[in-house]
Amino acid sequence: MMRLSKLSVRSFRVLAKADVAFRPLTVMIGPNGSGKTTVLEALSLLAVSAQGGLSDRISQLGGFSHLLTYGADRLVIGASVESAEWASFEYSMNLIPSGGVYAIEAEDLTRANSLYLVRTQGVHMSYGAHQMKSSLKPNLFETALAQVPGKFEDIEAFRKCLAATTLYRPIPVGPKSPIRLPQQLQPSLLPGQEGEQIASCLYNLRESHADQFAAVEDTLRAAFPHFARLKLPAVAAGLVVVEWYDKRWSRPLYLNQLSEGTLRFLWLAALLQSPDLPLTTLIDEPEVSMHPELLSLLADLLREASKHAQIVVATQSDRLVRFLRPDEVLVADVGEDGFARLTWADTFELDKWLEDYTLDEVWRMGRIGGRA
Repeated sequence: MMRLSKLSVRSFRVLAKADVAFRPLTVMIGPNGSGKTTVLEALSLLAVSAQGGLSDRISQLGGFSHLLTYGADRLVIGASVESAEWASFEYSMNLIPSGGVYAIEAEDLTRANSLYLVRTQGVHMSYGAHQMKSSLKPNLFETALAQVPGKFEDIEAFRKCLAATTLYRPIPVGPKSPIRLPQQLQPSLLPGQEGEQIASCLYNLRESHADQFAAVEDTLRAAFPHFARLKLPAVAAGLVVVEWYDKRWSRPLYLNQLSEGTLRFLWLAALLQSPDLPLTTLIDEPEVSMHPELLSLLADLLREASKHAQIVVATQSDRLVRFLRPDEVLVADVGEDGFARLTWADTFELDKWLEDYTLDEVWRMGRIGGRA
């Protein structure tokens, strides 16, 4: 198994200089503008760059000039990945302004800190243990990593690991949102970025991963005392609908009838208990629309999922922090210079405080920073 262990960022918005050592579960908390979401976006930018989508993502983020920290002349993003099979990998890419857009000034992938696998310097690209020069005309707006031939097993293993990193934001739950509509049955074990595959995910879990489907239903029973079971009938033209049975009523409810918080909790329960959960899963504000009493269950879901995948969360919820340990909480602050600072909560001397207060109370008192 490969696992992301560290992110290094220079001059990306408020992350003027940030080195984040990740743990299996990393939950970031702090005020608005303190860099939590920027950490997720930096990881997501690395992921899409490994897929050949760097140019499109930079455009979606407003253009390269909007990414650079004010006054900086280059953006550097790097990642460290641990692998039992291939030893550790170190990767970095340097982007500079060029002609109103950007250019990839340099790019390096090394294994075990010494063996170069990918190198880019300007227009010159080389790859492989023996540093073969590319025989193809490269796309200068995309990384060499995305363009290396797949025959190099170690490079491809790293690329796939990085590319699989997936950012999930709060799903839309309006009247016409994808999660509320009947859905075409697909061979998916994930509920989709907007819940557009929740029916397929639950159907396929029930058919081929009965333990995980049972775990989803057990989680729903713990969260909603009147919940009885889910049914997933296939209807005309291969559509699948989700029927939610409540112990108080004989007729089922459908997803278009459920509350926003219930829908988002169902989506998170399916995502975090999916056997196809991405190896690095990024979740922005999972607490949105959720009743505070559900947050202890959410913390348990996140912790259990972190046994199988790297889970990185950004949250505004002090109530969620109540159900976490200090070694799971990364506190984001803004220094006097206006730039982000990231500190693990367990590096503060909290033992005496936690004898009398919960972690969220300690945070609200300002004992670990992360306050506006």
